[in-house]
Amino acid sequence: MSVDKAFREMIRNEIEVQLKPLRDVVSRLEAGTADLDALRSVAERLAPLAQVVGPLFGAQAPAAGKAGRRPVGRPAGRAAVSAPVAAASGGKRRGRKPAADGGARECAIQGCGKPSRTKGYCAAHYQKLRMLEKTNRRPSAWSDYANPNSVEDIKLPRGRAASKALAEAAQKNG
Repeated sequence: MSVDKAFREMIRNEIEVQLKPLRDVVSRLEAGTADLDALRSVAERLAPLAQVVGPLFGAQAPAAGKAGRRPVGRPAGRAAVSAPVAAASGGKRRGRKPAADGGARECAIQGCGKPSRTKGYCAAHYQKLRMLEKTNRRPSAWSDYANPNSVEDIKLPRGRAASKALAEAAQKNG
């Protein structure tokens, strides 16, 4: 056997070893797609029955079109409706404590007037809160989920005064 043939055989064997896991995954994916096709056909056959029986159990009928598929793009005129529906359906909302009356709460900072986004603060004041936490300068009045218009805003120093304040905070906490 020549050196060229031996070298080619060695490379071929190494490639086969490296490609074996990939081939296994591809074969499993092909088997999985066959299962998905079978499930899709069962769902399509049961769709008429689900439309008749579903309302009896509180299920909503799917939108027009193929079962389980959404139309491409954003639905017309539904942008304002989708947010209250998500809140009413019991889905978990991240970062916001819901208001007792179901409406949007105002920011916790006095005189801000913007709707609260996260932890009772508007977007701008929440970013300020994060920065204060990061630099260990968060005032005790700035609590999470504070009541609307209940927290007095603070003015942060800038420039040299800010660097001095950060150094003092680091020295005090460090």
